[in-house]
Amino acid sequence: MDDIQVFHRSGQWCPGRRVGDVVAYDVKILPKYQVPGRPTVDRSYLLLNEGIQLTKPAVFEGPVEGWWYVDLVEIDHTDTGLLVRDLYVDLLIPPAANRYQLLDLDEFADALTAGQITPIQCATVLHQTQQFINRYLRGPEEGPSGPQYQFPPTAVTTLESLRSFLDPPA
Repeated sequence: MDDIQVFHRSGQWCPGRRVGDVVAYDVKILPKYQVPGRPTVDRSYLLLNEGIQLTKPAVFEGPVEGWWYVDLVEIDHTDTGLLVRDLYVDLLIPPAANRYQLLDLDEFADALTAGQITPIQCATVLHQTQQFINRYLRGPEEGPSGPQYQFPPTAVTTLESLRSFLDPPA
């Protein structure tokens, strides 16, 4: 397990740990997004080879509490750490992972139209989205789609149990 820093879209460098092709990192939720009585830190997971970021947002309450928020992202490796760029397409996955909601395709189209992403990035995101759905969310009864993986990935469930990376070392 290696220590790593991840630059979050909130403007924070966040401490994390890398295990193989998965990075877990903790980010302080900005005050304007905090919900009274809820945790103030989110743990996110990067699937480095898939361009995927997974988070169970601490601010999710009621019917979406415990749901996974999945971002399609671009990850740049720098000398300082990892830079994560949101590529607009998101999914919401309930704990049972037997269905999902695809979100923000309108924002994705607007970003392409405005030149905020390139056609190559667009094609990459579409491929990554379909690959993620095929690997993690489709059931065998839905037809062949390649190898099936557990959702959430085993490495993520292992990293979920670690204490906060924002706490001082014990």
